[in-house]
Amino acid sequence: MPIRKNLGETYTPLYFLAALGNGGLAVTFFMFIMFMLPHKGTPIPVFENIVTGLQGALWQQALIIFSLTGIIWFALQHIRLLIWNIGEYLKFKKTPAYEQLKAGNAEVQLMAMPLTYGMSVNVMFILGGVFVPGLWSVVEYLFPFALAAFLVVGLYAGYIFLVFFSRVIAHGNFDCERNNSLSQMLSIFTFSMVAVGMSAAGAMSHSQTVSAIGIIMSVFFLAIAVTLGIIKIVLGFRSMLANGINYEASVSLWIVIPILTLIGIAIFRISMGLVHNFHIAINPWFHMIVLTMFLSIQIMFGLLGYSVMKQLGYFREFISGENKSVVTYAAICPGVAFVVLGNFFVNNGLVKNGVIDKFSIAYFVLYIPLILVQIQTILVMLKLNKKLLKEA
Repeated sequence: MPIRKNLGETYTPLYFLAALGNGGLAVTFFMFIMFMLPHKGTPIPVFENIVTGLQGALWQQALIIFSLTGIIWFALQHIRLLIWNIGEYLKFKKTPAYEQLKAGNAEVQLMAMPLTYGMSVNVMFILGGVFVPGLWSVVEYLFPFALAAFLVVGLYAGYIFLVFFSRVIAHGNFDCERNNSLSQMLSIFTFSMVAVGMSAAGAMSHSQTVSAIGIIMSVFFLAIAVTLGIIKIVLGFRSMLANGINYEASVSLWIVIPILTLIGIAIFRISMGLVHNFHIAINPWFHMIVLTMFLSIQIMFGLLGYSVMKQLGYFREFISGENKSVVTYAAICPGVAFVVLGNFFVNNGLVKNGVIDKFSIAYFVLYIPLILVQIQTILVMLKLNKKLLKEA
């Protein structure tokens, strides 16, 4: 699909969410081989497991081909849209619209950039593990570079947020009445993405030093995300209850869903790093409780957001109708996040604790809503791409 070019003043950093969503969809396909393909000796399936699986049972071959097809397609779309966004953003910075954006509440939109860069590191990690032979034999040398990459993303996000937040606190020109959505939670989303990225090295590295650094840095960004998240969500709901929700940004009610997925996975990885490298005893039911709690809150916000947007006619107007808003790309991340956390809940929660058996009827029944959400998310993504990105 040819993409629009030279948007100029009509561009918005929220277009980065299109790249983010495609990267997230690649992760959802990775989840199938992550939890269904045997990969003894490595925390994630790698190239050698893929080769072995392709020589195994027919269902394994079908699973691998299906998953790899999704990973490749959406990873390529992610990279393509990332490059497009960087080019358009550099042009946008030269317009008066950029200065206007930096003078108001909308400056938080700039956080979509480091958020997407964080997803890019995750996508590269998956592509490397799945398609590069022997990568896991040298992975200990790569973890420090991964930590450095996420640190750069985190510092960039911190700089953007500090400039914005210090400005509104110092001069008091934050428009609380127009803060009648959860769009300001985009910054929390970004810090959570950095935290979960740091936690990967904390969980997977066999070096106590690297693992400790990953855990400490992950907790650092988690603490920032949680602290600011409390502030932002209270301010957002205060304004919504007083003024009603911003119609165009009503989809932001769902932003809590991806944030909870990232925080939940970060907590899971941190606990695994403590168990493997520092001999801390953690009962598997701890993960069950945490994952259940986060999944429950996701369902609550999912239903709340759906009910509000249904009443406002949001889906009819902005997804199926003629109205165009780049903010609508925020509808992709919640679908991705629900599928990912759902995979962790079923496998690291229910299966690990013996509540259900892997590959049992109950196991596959629980996957039905996850697959349905994944399909619906892909369909929405295709609609939005055609409406917002396709060259006329």
